[in-house]
Amino acid sequence: MSRDPRVPRTAALDERTPTRPAPPAHPLTYVPLAEHPLRRVPQLFVGLALYGFSLSLMVRASLGVNPWSVLYEGLERHTSLGFGAVSAVVGAVVLLLWIPLRQRPRFGTFANIVVLACASDLGLALIPGHLCLPVRCGLLAGGVLLNGFSVAVYVGARLGPGPRDGLMTGGSAVTGRSIRFVRTLMEVAVLVLGLLLGGSVGAGTVLYALAVGPVTQFFVPWFAYREAEAQDTPQPVHPGS
Repeated sequence: MSRDPRVPRTAALDERTPTRPAPPAHPLTYVPLAEHPLRRVPQLFVGLALYGFSLSLMVRASLGVNPWSVLYEGLERHTSLGFGAVSAVVGAVVLLLWIPLRQRPRFGTFANIVVLACASDLGLALIPGHLCLPVRCGLLAGGVLLNGFSVAVYVGARLGPGPRDGLMTGGSAVTGRSIRFVRTLMEVAVLVLGLLLGGSVGAGTVLYALAVGPVTQFFVPWFAYREAEAQDTPQPVHPGS
């Protein structure tokens, strides 16, 4: 059959050629890191160890720490316990407050108490004190970044919240107030108590409050555990990200 001369040759070829699927909008894809449930346990321990070490970096910077570390420092001044041991004792006390809130601890909850205490004490033993100001600024910046990163790692394992996180969610459920309100109230109360006990507050406390949330949010998608059904669809990665 002769071809209609009014139809371009390319169009005639297109009519006889099977349609091919359009290329993906983003040529680079990745499969989320969470592919097997067994990797959750090592991820939990790595994240908790890094979190504890990040606390020691901020303590050695001596430029201000997060509110809970202010409390740990204050209690350390009035007891014979070290920083890590104080954090473990406070974690256990906070865990007792879960009982009236009807919260149930999981494996990650107890691991949080033990690993944070050991890792922070190890970091304080390895990092010398009385450093010059530029080094201390570097420790502070690195500590804040590492803290946000480590939170994303251990929370992403989804093996149970830490004592403070469970107190926050339980308090929100019992009082009917928002998590933001309960967490803010907790942080302010802990900070005031730590100040009264002699804990240090400085620029690092403000930097931590402003930066740790965005840093954690940035890393959470890379480490959050997903069920197998949710892993079938590859996620786009933008070049240069």
